[in-house]
Amino acid sequence: MNWDAVQRVWLLSAAALVLLHTGTYLVGRRAGRYNVVDVVWGIGFVVVAGVAMIAGDGSVLRRVVLFALVAIWGSRLSWYLARRTAGRGEDPRYSVLLDRHGRSPGVVITRIFLTQAVAQWVISLPIQVSAVAGATRGPAWWVFGAGVIVWSVGFLFETVGDRQLARFRADPGNRGRIMDGGLWAWTRHPNYFGDCCVWWGVWLIAASAWPGVLTVFAPVIMSYVLIRGTGARLLELTMRSRPGYTEYQSRTAYFFPRPPRLSAKEHNSPNSDKTSH
Repeated sequence: MNWDAVQRVWLLSAAALVLLHTGTYLVGRRAGRYNVVDVVWGIGFVVVAGVAMIAGDGSVLRRVVLFALVAIWGSRLSWYLARRTAGRGEDPRYSVLLDRHGRSPGVVITRIFLTQAVAQWVISLPIQVSAVAGATRGPAWWVFGAGVIVWSVGFLFETVGDRQLARFRADPGNRGRIMDGGLWAWTRHPNYFGDCCVWWGVWLIAASAWPGVLTVFAPVIMSYVLIRGTGARLLELTMRSRPGYTEYQSRTAYFFPRPPRLSAKEHNSPNSDKTSH
């Protein structure tokens, strides 16, 4: 592996993220809200994948495939978040953070924009390292193929889950109700589960050539954030006080999908099958 190429990709990726978040900070400052940083979460990875594809000297096929997959995922996610946040005020997470630490430019930049830029750089290391790794050979093609399949499953869950939720929220008749249909009947967080699969798929593709396997810490970190950090766990804390959510929790998997269990009401119904096994 060419260490000069590694350093080139690392430095150019970092520089691209700094430029992206500098521009995003200026947009957020002008708009009076800093949740615009969420919109560039997906785009940031697309930028890194583009830099890695151009500046890397590894397998052309793997660079192109990773860029294509990341571009599809990241562009869709950023477009979805842009539409969801349009016309809304500041995200409560950032309001609480800024109320606690102040609203000076230094606080905003370091605690919101720099934090996200560093997170993107670290999580994207499989993409960066893969861009300077050699060709995939022999049995490693199975790992490459498995990565594409896992990514596809994740993209399907994330895309369909977001679409189902958006359609549910758009119906005024669903106001105050819990979304428990479609993929949301199999897992309480299909979008987070899908995101997790996307990053394990990316890592598997990178791991199809040495030393991509060493970047396994990236999807591990991402999985922790989605499952136990600011993802599913935090959302559960905000949702548990809503009517019906406890019952929804009792019959629906927390993160990894499984068929829904019967609710207590359904289980006690005269038409339910109570045969023990």
